[in-house]
Amino acid sequence: MNDEQLLQQIALSMQPGLGPVNTRNLVAYCGSVEEVFRQKKRLLVKIPGVGPQTALNLATHNMFARAEAELKFVKEHQIDVLFYTNENYPQRLHHCADAPVLLYYKGSVSLNNSRMVAIVGTRSATDYGKYFTDNFISELKEYEVTVVSGLAYGIDIKAHRSAMQHGVPTIGVVAHGLDRIYPSLHTRFAVRMTENGGLLSEYPSETVPDRENFPSRNRIVAGICDVVVVVEAADKGGALITADIANSYNRDVFAVPGRIGDEFSAGCNAFIRQNRAALMTSARDLVDAMSWDPVVNVPEKAPVQRKLFVSLDPEEEKVCGVLKDGKMDADTLCWKSGLPVSQVNAVLLRLELKGVIRSLPGRIYQWV
Repeated sequence: MNDEQLLQQIALSMQPGLGPVNTRNLVAYCGSVEEVFRQKKRLLVKIPGVGPQTALNLATHNMFARAEAELKFVKEHQIDVLFYTNENYPQRLHHCADAPVLLYYKGSVSLNNSRMVAIVGTRSATDYGKYFTDNFISELKEYEVTVVSGLAYGIDIKAHRSAMQHGVPTIGVVAHGLDRIYPSLHTRFAVRMTENGGLLSEYPSETVPDRENFPSRNRIVAGICDVVVVVEAADKGGALITADIANSYNRDVFAVPGRIGDEFSAGCNAFIRQNRAALMTSARDLVDAMSWDPVVNVPEKAPVQRKLFVSLDPEEEKVCGVLKDGKMDADTLCWKSGLPVSQVNAVLLRLELKGVIRSLPGRIYQWV
């Protein structure tokens, strides 16, 4: 991707009056980001979700100066800019209607790792919560998970620190630009996290950690993971917001129970009682529910030239071509192949019967 395309993507993401849904709708109508900025105001205003002022802003390229400054910043600091059409954009977020159209990421691990676990909780963590978090992450190490949290005080930073201690990749999702770290006390941990993990934000540089940014941050934490674990939470707070969002995204949610009357177990106990979260007592509860097996590293086998042995029709070739990128769920296969759900399901069944692919728990598929 050249700098001009990147500049346009950043500028589009900064447009006031356009949310994620309308931005995607706008790009779909125009055909590409480049075409958005080539359109006249009289044509843009006819697109659903684009009002007269937004159309004027787009037609006059009003955010390009700000986008140029941001492009310079990300290039200087080696920050990846991930537009929603980018192959490195978190695939799990494609199924979340309100997901950001653009993300800023500085890190060393993929945002599409096969097992992503969010660990959230109160900022006033107790010894009980800290002990559980550390023990839980140590038990997960052999399952090759990536731990995600919000870099906040309490359970969040404990999850990040324990992950680093046990050699588990960890990603911090922040509610501000990547030109700062909030709270500043966690800066040294954030720097270390980029060596085996990373920092992720939807906000450009110079964005301060305003109060309203944190609920938006929580939807990314919930959306990029397979499962959300609430370790400790009072009856209100950001951790429960994240868990509620995860439920709305059809993610698995677990909560660690606590003693009756403990302030920072009240939220977890309530979620379990209301069937909004499954009870969590150890990592075994999670891996059993997710049907995860420990990862055993074995030498890679030489690729098999399947066309010499198996005859594939054009639809099967298309699905196999997508699966060359690695393990993938059925919804993502539909999106990447451009085939309807019913057609993809039939193709997957045929390929499985031919022994070309293998079905894994959670409707995940891979080449044999």
